[in-house]
Amino acid sequence: MKKILYVPLDDRPVNLDDVIRQGQSAGLQLITPRRSDIRNRLDSVADACDDQLLGTSSPRFGRTANIREFILEHAASVDGFIISIDMLVYGGLIGSRRLRTSGGGMYPEYDADATHLLDVIRKVKRQYPRKPVYVLDTIMRLATNTFVENLNFDAYTEARNHMGQPRQPFTEFNEIINGYDLSIDGTPYGDTIYFNKNHYYHARQHKFKTNLYVLDQLVKPGYIDFLAVGVDDAKTEGVQINEIRFVENYINQALGGSGGQNPDRAIILPDADGLGHSLLARMANQLHREGAKTKVSIQYYGPHGSTIINPYEYMNLHENLLRHIDIIGGQFVSEDPDMEVIAVTAADRASDAANRVASNGSDHQATVVVDFVGGGASDSAVTEALLASSCTGRILGYSAWNTAGNKIGISLGMGQARYAFLVTEKHPAALGKAVNAHGSLLFKRFLKDYYYKTMAIAEVRNYSRSHMKYTNLPQSVADQNMLIFNTPSDFQHLTELLRDQMQTYTDLLRTKPAFLRGDTSKAYNVRQIQGSNWSLAEYRRAELDRDNPQYIWGRAFEITLNPTVVLH
Repeated sequence: MKKILYVPLDDRPVNLDDVIRQGQSAGLQLITPRRSDIRNRLDSVADACDDQLLGTSSPRFGRTANIREFILEHAASVDGFIISIDMLVYGGLIGSRRLRTSGGGMYPEYDADATHLLDVIRKVKRQYPRKPVYVLDTIMRLATNTFVENLNFDAYTEARNHMGQPRQPFTEFNEIINGYDLSIDGTPYGDTIYFNKNHYYHARQHKFKTNLYVLDQLVKPGYIDFLAVGVDDAKTEGVQINEIRFVENYINQALGGSGGQNPDRAIILPDADGLGHSLLARMANQLHREGAKTKVSIQYYGPHGSTIINPYEYMNLHENLLRHIDIIGGQFVSEDPDMEVIAVTAADRASDAANRVASNGSDHQATVVVDFVGGGASDSAVTEALLASSCTGRILGYSAWNTAGNKIGISLGMGQARYAFLVTEKHPAALGKAVNAHGSLLFKRFLKDYYYKTMAIAEVRNYSRSHMKYTNLPQSVADQNMLIFNTPSDFQHLTELLRDQMQTYTDLLRTKPAFLRGDTSKAYNVRQIQGSNWSLAEYRRAELDRDNPQYIWGRAFEITLNPTVVLH
């Protein structure tokens, strides 16, 4: 089994657990840092007087020096590298947004500690030039952190609004980092109330210098084989736009790109939490198929993606799909695909999409499904239609989780990684382990994206908010940090509530034709693809340990959830 060194964006399940399971579904073993070294957490201590909250503190970030040593320690024994710049340099995504009193020195000697960490990539590539090195980086989002180092939801809201206002356009690097506060007419924006905007601009300056260092010092000389830059929680205008256009121009002028992209070297697009999935898919395709392009088509059920720009994104949906196809090592085609993406953009087309899934399953057409209807979770009409088809259990990828870019990265990443393995692997034992991993991940996506994010989360939020400890905060923020906004006994109740719900919904999901209990036919997953012939494995068992579900960051938004599915 090939081994991949993987440094994740942070330790949330979408960036760690799910990518590890995706690797298993593609016959890859991910070597990851110690959990304690990548642990990220929101503030864990409340400063309060009776029922009045005065402030919060004590977040947790990854240990960057340990991450560097981890890379060096395992470099000789792995077959490839996938490394998050945010984790390597800042200790994770929330670490990269920390407000700063200084933006660092002049580029490229802007921060000796940061460049020392970054240069580990140069070091391992020089030592192992034939091992692929893939990197994910992010353009800092508009908003501040929330409930990290005493920043509250008012700071988040104010920052997103303030930083989303139009800025004066600049193209030169120094003009961009010194012009963050300038409006279209060149006048500064007003003061902020809930956060220090100058410290925010210093954080942006430092992060953007890191973005440039990665491009200029590591990608351009060839120390990074492929870079995926995710624009985190974006907008069509605001403080990010000059940075986005600068990166696009750099890709064009220095990396041989066109239209701001180069499918062979660097892509920038709206996403963050889906990039681990996407780069693992590219790695699987490189190691299993020597980088052969997978032909990918898109079928819309609802409005065409070119007419849709989703909240928190600056690029239309269709272009975002195309750029993700580039990242995973695919090639967009209009006919005769190896893999078809079913993009559901309207609830009233749910039955048509499900019928397409069924016909593709019967015709042995590899398929990925993305539900764009339900916002940050699965849409009920779309999901129920999909689960009513026994062929849904054999799709290669699915997601409805969070932003459109996240959904695309997760689902296409699942599909490409799985496809690369299915068409190349011959050994029965490896095929058996991988189909169980894929079945477990697919089952999880429906259990989490639908039964938790659409169904169960409402009761969790209602209880948390109705039991808020502090009277000087709006009840609506309670579920964003339940460890300190609810009492220990209430948090324990919320944990038991979560576990009861997910047992109930696991039992319910098992009854759906997509998985275990179809009325007229059995449900299967794809075990192997040999030309036009598919070998199938039958779903036999699906279980969720009662103690598994938990609120990994102490908030309702994200939970740990690892069901186990067995096929035969």
